[in-house]
Amino acid sequence: MSATLVCSPHGSRPNRVDRVMQEVLLALVPGVLAMIWFFGWGVLINIMLAVAVAVAAEAAVMLVRRRPIGPAIGDYSAVVTAVLFAISVPPTLPWWMTLLGMLFAIVLVKQLYGGIGYNPFNPAMAAYVFLLVSYPVAMTTWLAPDMLAEHAVSFTESLRLIFAGALPSGVEWDAISAATPLDEMRGKLDQGMSIAEIRLSPLWGDFGGRGWEWVANGFLLGGVYLLWRRIITWHIPVSMLAALAVAAGAFWLLDPTTHPVPAFHLFSGAAIVGAFFIATDPVSACTTKTGQIIFGASIGLVVFVIRTWGGYPDAVAFAVLLMNIAAPTIDHYTQPRVFGHTGNRAKP
Repeated sequence: MSATLVCSPHGSRPNRVDRVMQEVLLALVPGVLAMIWFFGWGVLINIMLAVAVAVAAEAAVMLVRRRPIGPAIGDYSAVVTAVLFAISVPPTLPWWMTLLGMLFAIVLVKQLYGGIGYNPFNPAMAAYVFLLVSYPVAMTTWLAPDMLAEHAVSFTESLRLIFAGALPSGVEWDAISAATPLDEMRGKLDQGMSIAEIRLSPLWGDFGGRGWEWVANGFLLGGVYLLWRRIITWHIPVSMLAALAVAAGAFWLLDPTTHPVPAFHLFSGAAIVGAFFIATDPVSACTTKTGQIIFGASIGLVVFVIRTWGGYPDAVAFAVLLMNIAAPTIDHYTQPRVFGHTGNRAKP
């Protein structure tokens, strides 16, 4: 009777880069579908355009560097960067801004540092901040959620808006656009209105803005999926959201007339998608467990500080980039002790 000898190692390597990226893309689906449902076809058009530009830019850089193109675009990292960027920008962002943002993310932020595994900053968030600082009006002009818009923008109208800047016939911007919940809250508070007065607007749902809450729930579902599949660990998302909630809760308890409830901060803007999909970038985030908790909590605190006293209503991108700078230092001081090593040189 013959036997087959199986050599070690016997375990497979399930966490290949391409597999991880595919899992992330799958986890993004619920939130993306919610965005398309509430904010129209422009979300899908932006994603398709960003993906095409990102993959082309990745291939072009590989060609210039005389490196194989297949592995670079086959790991899906450029696709994930493109999708994260596309869901962060307004659905009607002009096509050339998406083109510019993707070139900035892939060529400068990622490939200029050596490609995947070497970029110190999150490429999608770096591109978002680059465009936000350069073109603040275009980057903050959002469509109203479907249930609040006076005119539902069709697929062809979305194409004309993005590629030609042409509004639907007989429609003005006021009929299809609206302030985001964070913009609305910040602007009304600056005018001296109380939280109770602000929430009389039809823009508001249970915790945050109507439509925005469901988008956040979609990304929360995807985040739970990533935890279940062990693509990410709980340390960064839980510490980030907990720190944001604790800071917001403390100020809400001190003065509930000028500070919204913690749930508002969690379900408005990019807090949920930032916690599970952006801050957890394995390249630009901390790698030690203790460091990840510090990293995530620091992002949550910076988000609250900028939202409350800074110049931008949402602050996830800025907070992530600031903590990307600090990540190597945090890792340096949170390295786990080597087993059996006391840290002191043995005396003779």
